[in-house]
Amino acid sequence: MAGTDEDAVAAADDALYVLTAVLLTPAKFPSVLGDDYPEACAALGLAPLADGYGLVLGQDSDGSRWTVVIDDVSLVAVAIASWDCGMEYELSPDEHTVVAALPGWPLAVAVAAPGVPAPHDPGPEVADRPPLTPPDTSTWGPAQRRLGADEIAVQWSLWREQIDDAEFPVPGAAAEASGDAESAEKTEGNGGDGGHQGIRRVLAEARGYVDTPPPLGRVRSSFAPGDARTLRADGPGWSLVARTDDIAFVLLDEEPGEVLPVGRGPELPGLLEALDKMAVRPL
Repeated sequence: MAGTDEDAVAAADDALYVLTAVLLTPAKFPSVLGDDYPEACAALGLAPLADGYGLVLGQDSDGSRWTVVIDDVSLVAVAIASWDCGMEYELSPDEHTVVAALPGWPLAVAVAAPGVPAPHDPGPEVADRPPLTPPDTSTWGPAQRRLGADEIAVQWSLWREQIDDAEFPVPGAAAEASGDAESAEKTEGNGGDGGHQGIRRVLAEARGYVDTPPPLGRVRSSFAPGDARTLRADGPGWSLVARTDDIAFVLLDEEPGEVLPVGRGPELPGLLEALDKMAVRPL
């Protein structure tokens, strides 16, 4: 067991009304919980197992919030895929797959089970740890920054159409026109960042991931139209979303609400290709 005792597991599993479920794996985890898979697991008091977990969020007959952690990842994946397609699927984990029953919810859930009291945290008599609560996203910070990156990845076309490629600086053009070889070299190396120090820092740290692999899940690759991939990378104070055949967007903790586009330039294509090769991919 992790983070609870047998009484808590029994209390949650006795009559759990399932409201939703999410995957917690190296390739797909609620990024609001952390910059990488081990950090997201730590937020729930779980060991970062290689195969990951499924998180089942629901209420018991008293209305108490519970997060049931199971090791049957495929079961949760099938349920999520069915729900996404508008199909009914009764998610009923076998008790032998239950790893832990944690009080509370780590994510915001907008629905509630019918016919039971309103959602509330279970009392200390059945929970031996403080209830899980969703990260605070009311103000800009790491959690809100990662949620913003999630939104861009899902709504890529909407964000991309707002960017005019003509606004990106032409690498080296200004310096070459003035004959300043040193400036040309610096401009060629900026990856289309327009000289923004925060973006340069992000690109440098992302390049460092290629040489020194970061914690599992810091770099993830997922499906994109055509032969492209959607890349997601996170680091201390930053998130990057990119298409391997296109540009990138950067979000920074120190720049609340700002979405910074990064043009292709001479470096970005190679960096994205290298990141994609070492990224974690869904099975």
